[in-house]
This record gives sequence, C-alpha cells and structure tokens, in this order.
Amino acid sequence: MGEYSRKFFSIKNDREFRFLFKKGETCVNYAFVCYFRENKRRRNRCGIVTGKKIGNAVTRNRARRIIREAFRIFDHDLRLSTEKRYDFIFVARTQTASQKSGKILQLMNKKLLPLVVPAPKKNG
Repeated sequence: MGEYSRKFFSIKNDREFRFLFKKGETCVNYAFVCYFRENKRRRNRCGIVTGKKIGNAVTRNRARRIIREAFRIFDHDLRLSTEKRYDFIFVARTQTASQKSGKILQLMNKKLLPLVVPAPKKNG
C-alpha cells in the first residue's frame, strides 16, 4: 500500500458534476459509465454516482467502495503515464456491486487509460 496514494480526492460540488456530465468525454462499459475531462489542478479527482436502481443502500455502498479502490490504484498508474490531471465521474451500474475491484481496475486500464493517455506517435 506504500506506493499507492492513500488519500482519495473527490468531487463534491453539484456544479462540477453537472459540468462534467455536459462537457466531459465518455467511456461506457458494462460495469460503469465514466465522464472525464482534463483539469488544471495538481491531482486527479473522482466523483461516484450510484442511483437507486442499483439496489438497496448496502449494494450502492459496495459499488462505491469497489470503484473507489480501483480508482485509487488507477490514479497511481495514470500519474506515472502522463503529466496531465483529470476529473472523473463514475456512474455505477447494476453489475458493479457484483464485481471485484481488480476486475474494475482491469476495465479502467483497458478502456479508460487509452482514452486519457494517447498512444505515442510513430516516426517513420
């Protein structure tokens, strides 16, 4: 746990949520929907939304915990990959609570990381 960040920086302001929903780019898969946009801050921030369609309070809290833990590790990988910083909003889906955080992390690395960090250009 030493090399990963311990603190989780979250988005709490409703205005920032609405701005990202409207202006942010989107990444969709079966476990979550992610809205993201570059920010001018020194760290990546994350907001998590869980609607009542997901289930009862226990299920919604589990979905939030799973996404939060996966993002904590993803944030470390992202900081190593690029100097840019981003705001992320994750909207949990019904499949999220039944997944492990390692599976969610794999989805973030496979689907979200290529959108955020562009591939290096080939010279030739």
